[in-house]
Amino acid sequence: MFSRVAITPSKGTRGHSHVAGGGSVVHASGARFTRGFSVLELLIVVGIGITIVAIAMPSFINTFYSIRLKSAASNLSALMQQARIQAARQNKTYSIAYDTTSSPQKACIDLDNNARCDPGETVITFTLSISMSTTGAPAGAGAPPAYVLVGDTAGTTYDNTTILGYSARGLPCAYTAGNCPTPAAGYFVYYIKDSRVGSTGWAGVVVTRSGRTKPVIWDGTSWE
Repeated sequence: MFSRVAITPSKGTRGHSHVAGGGSVVHASGARFTRGFSVLELLIVVGIGITIVAIAMPSFINTFYSIRLKSAASNLSALMQQARIQAARQNKTYSIAYDTTSSPQKACIDLDNNARCDPGETVITFTLSISMSTTGAPAGAGAPPAYVLVGDTAGTTYDNTTILGYSARGLPCAYTAGNCPTPAAGYFVYYIKDSRVGSTGWAGVVVTRSGRTKPVIWDGTSWE
């Protein structure tokens, strides 16, 4: 028979510790301490995070630009449709006016056709980076070609240099001096610019001769 012997740590060994499983440090007194990350490990994690952000950031920025430009074009398209419906319902001629001198710029349904956005008229306000093209079709370095409406063979295209009006029947016209001749000789495209860091984004609102509108975006290679 063997007798049981109790072993008691001596005073000189009470400060002893050893590493247990899972990276924990166990002191001879029974206290458990968890080992944290080293400075090197933290620097590695931070470096990986910065690299991921640097790779993804251009994509995030381009997505933001695209959403901003699409929103401006969609809002203008909706305003034109509202003007068309309102003109037909009220049996009057209305036009679309722009305030390009304000910051941010605005567009409105010009009820009295005085080429201004007056109180009481329906107005949309663009963001600071959005502006209406003052040259009509895109121009300048890096500008896209003018939009072409497939299937329309009239040979006439109106742009920002023409005032868009709607007759009492709700048909679009090249409005001038109180006259709104319909049907229009061609379709309309109103171009919008988005000022970006180092570049310019382009969009447009297309109005067919029947009065339908749709926003289009230049994606760098084609109009979509």
